[in-house]
Amino acid sequence: MKLLRVLVLIALPLYCFAGSGCLLLEQAVNKTISPEVSVSEYQNFLQDFVQETEEEKALADVKQCFLNQSNETLHNFAQMMQVMYSSKWCAS
Repeated sequence: MKLLRVLVLIALPLYCFAGSGCLLLEQAVNKTISPEVSVSEYQNFLQDFVQETEEEKALADVKQCFLNQSNETLHNFAQMMQVMYSSKWCAS
């Protein structure tokens, strides 16, 4: 259940955060995919949403997954996010 909360925190912005007008969600996505943001910086940024050690570890795992990706993959992911933001479901 704790991991689910962390995944929802990550997945929610992946589904239409641009339409929500929430800067925090936009920043979370950008920090998730940025190779310049370390695991500890990422965890510090999201610390207000973490209640337990398992959630902190899940955030570290998510961030590390993105850090393990090539710049091309990160670029493609960012482009995919822009397509989603411009979709009829998010751009309304």
